[in-house]
Amino acid sequence: MDLLHNAYSTASDDDDEVEEKPETKHQILPLPSAKRPKPDSPYSTTTTSTSIKPHYMPFRPSPNPSLQAEAPVPGRYVSKRERALFGSSPTVSDPNPNPPSTTTSSSASVFGSISDSSIPHDIISSLRHQKEDCAQLGRISERLTIALRGHTKAVNAIHWSPSHAHLLASAGMDHTICIWNVWSRDQKKAHVLSFHNAAVKDVRWSQQGLSVLSCGYDCSSRLVDIEKGIETQVFREDQVVGVIKFHPDNCNLFLSGGAKGHLRLWDIRTSKVVHEYIRSLGSILDVEFAINGKQFISSSDVSRSNVSENSIIVWDVSRQVPLSNQVYVEAYTCPCVRHHPFDPFFVAQSNANYIAIFSSSPPFKLDKYKRYENHGVSGFPIKCNFSLDGEKLASGSSDGSIYFYNYRSSKLVRKIKAYEEACIDVAFHPIMPNVIASCSWNGDVSIFE
Repeated sequence: MDLLHNAYSTASDDDDEVEEKPETKHQILPLPSAKRPKPDSPYSTTTTSTSIKPHYMPFRPSPNPSLQAEAPVPGRYVSKRERALFGSSPTVSDPNPNPPSTTTSSSASVFGSISDSSIPHDIISSLRHQKEDCAQLGRISERLTIALRGHTKAVNAIHWSPSHAHLLASAGMDHTICIWNVWSRDQKKAHVLSFHNAAVKDVRWSQQGLSVLSCGYDCSSRLVDIEKGIETQVFREDQVVGVIKFHPDNCNLFLSGGAKGHLRLWDIRTSKVVHEYIRSLGSILDVEFAINGKQFISSSDVSRSNVSENSIIVWDVSRQVPLSNQVYVEAYTCPCVRHHPFDPFFVAQSNANYIAIFSSSPPFKLDKYKRYENHGVSGFPIKCNFSLDGEKLASGSSDGSIYFYNYRSSKLVRKIKAYEEACIDVAFHPIMPNVIASCSWNGDVSIFE
């Protein structure tokens, strides 16, 4: 009994511990922090650094000395402090291909690893050693290689990570965002984010680091740190937010558009609106920045009273004024707009079942002699995207197929039957030109090579 009394009478690890600090003989005063040079404008949309190009960065867990602790010996008492440390430590990938989910927060579930350690060597080599291979650039995806199943409802958008190109994000009507470790030998569904309490409309990777920005029917845009599994910022609005885009030259700025026709430019550093683009518009269907980052294109719903204007508008980013509002005068909405990666042109997916092409230089004329038509839209939010070299244009379709067009001739090059229901979004891989991802109205995400 004396032994038991002595054992339990010792101070518990849960109690606050006070350590005696050695006397400090010399106190070193901190140097004053250097002042940041004041830019021309606190919300300038351009930065001194060059725009970020897609470049593969191997995944490395963030170093944190407080997490470098030994695993507890089985059967030993573990204090609350130790449990907190181990609860916040990085997740180790389980060789079991179907491990149970581990919740890192109330709204993020971990099913697998986001590390590239379980990816086949040939894929890692392709990701890390990008080559300007003309033959590869000219190839078109032909066959289904990977099927990713995790969403229970329609998938609205997909986006490859520009810095960790083995990761793909998908946004679904089931209120979730899935992070896929596409080529992992183990569990491909790495994380499931459930921070939205309504359907998620769009998702975009940050140009720097392992963070995703998403928006949806809960009238908010949310920034989530994937590595830590935590929501870092929430940008609330008075409208359903349907689309978001990061500024091409300043990763601290992003544009949002919503159901009430409001367009807002946000600054992540302050969580505030920098610019608001005001005009009597219907629901914003899509937005796209021009290459120079000084203009952006918006597509919105139209009514019978303004059918000849406002469907597609080219805006000046800094002056907050429309440069043209009579770009597309046909009585059809355009659920998607995309700027060419190099040339001064942009395309718009029309509900008239074709893709129109426009000049992105004043007066922003429609090319009446060229259009991309063979696929169907039929009221679905069908998206399209350019290839890395800009020579191919891929589009989803209401018939469940992916259509590949030659950008210059507008001729149909190839058609791939992908799904039984509508193919909603397509996204070329940012490094490997012969890889394309797609998603469908039935919740499937697929990789074609």
